Amino acid sequence: MAKIKKTPRPKAETPKGFRDYFGADVTERQTMLDAIARLYHAHGFDPLESAAVETVEALGKFLPDVDRPNEGVFAWQEEADSDRPGDWLALRYDLTAPLARVFAQHRNDLPTPYRRYAMGPVWRNEKPGPGRFRQFYQCDADTVGTASVAADAEICIMLADALEAVGIERGDYVIRINNRKVLNGVLEVAGLPEDATRERGIVLRAIDKLDRLGGDGVRALLGQGRKDESGDFTDGAGLIEAQANRIMGFMAAKSADNEMTLDVLSNLVGDNPTGTEGVAELRQIADLCTAAGYGPDRIVIDPSVVRGLGYYTGPVFEAELTFEIKDEKGRPRQFGSVAGGGRYDDLVKRFTGQSVPATGISIGVDRLLAALRMKGATQTDTTGPVVVTVMDRDRMPDYQKMAAELRAAGIRAEVYLGNPKNFGNQLKYADKRNSPVAIIQGSDEATRNVVQVKDLVLGAKIAETATHEEWKDQPAQFECDRADMVARVRAILDRS
Repeated sequence: MAKIKKTPRPKAETPKGFRDYFGADVTERQTMLDAIARLYHAHGFDPLESAAVETVEALGKFLPDVDRPNEGVFAWQEEADSDRPGDWLALRYDLTAPLARVFAQHRNDLPTPYRRYAMGPVWRNEKPGPGRFRQFYQCDADTVGTASVAADAEICIMLADALEAVGIERGDYVIRINNRKVLNGVLEVAGLPEDATRERGIVLRAIDKLDRLGGDGVRALLGQGRKDESGDFTDGAGLIEAQANRIMGFMAAKSADNEMTLDVLSNLVGDNPTGTEGVAELRQIADLCTAAGYGPDRIVIDPSVVRGLGYYTGPVFEAELTFEIKDEKGRPRQFGSVAGGGRYDDLVKRFTGQSVPATGISIGVDRLLAALRMKGATQTDTTGPVVVTVMDRDRMPDYQKMAAELRAAGIRAEVYLGNPKNFGNQLKYADKRNSPVAIIQGSDEATRNVVQVKDLVLGAKIAETATHEEWKDQPAQFECDRADMVARVRAILDRS
């Protein structure tokens, strides 16, 4: 008789590139997002919750090819109908592509301009690494349907307000602004017209690597090419020295103040109409921000902002946290970017065939939350619930009544629902829950209509430092009338 193989048990492990979020993590993140949502709402933006799944065609950025229809996204194909193949569907990889689809689909019913914010998880089918996950949260705010640079200025102002609302102090951040049109003007003046697509592509990719490669590495890619540490060679754009100098000058154009920076950019673009228009937009954004009280201490013109220049069509924004942290080797460095965005006037056009101007910002939720933790600025109370212990199973209704009274007074509370036989395990449970107080009432206390209130926070402090005599003078557990239970618990919570 053949031996029956046992069905192997599934492995209890998180899929590669994903993670689990527990109580404090979820609570801290939600508290931060709630603060941002209130700020966005105060600026007149409405919330939007769109589907987590879109057609791959609508997502656009990762349009499938024949061999790799789900490149970059988590995608699957629906069953085919009798007369057509099934659609390719995918989890959204950001919150902007769904916005373009929503606006195109509902534009007749939505106000124009349409101002919306959205928060939620996104998914990318990319190779995971340290701190790089396949699922993460984004928090976006966008204005669709206006070409006015006042909308770009408003986004930057609102981003500054949002950072301060969650606990990033003024002086610990700066919002930097660049403009794709200025770069286009510089490229044209340098002798790279729009139809020089290969050279322009290499230049854009090189500029985007400035933080990683430094000026020398970028200059090499603007010229003949660059060999990396592994020996691999990357072909360059083949620019001559004068062309490369103009592009490097663009990235180094930031001066002592916005006005000087704009003067340098004006000289770089000369009378090029595209570049001149971009400089004028930057000047107008700076003037609008300054008029609203957001000067260069918070919002600054900085041409070294190069992230996303291949995607955006006008102004580009980046929020950088400037306070110092230590890297993995203990070296001091600034925290870096936590948000990015800009103007993208071509995204809705894919659906409608008509240009629809849009601008927006996306906050990296996990990075901003990590920054708040480093600064000790998280605004979340991670205190656990008051635990009502169970001394007599038959008196469960009494214990539930105690918990209900505490909750009615606005105090988080629960009844212990494990095996009550070992009282020590109940206190260990309260400790794991980070509970501040335990309520104890056995048959003797019930007869006398009193409860024992155990201050777990004070008890832990006393256990760490106090002598036995000091412990006796400051008991962490006391008896009170049953009617005073809520007031005495409230006093402990207010003190701690």
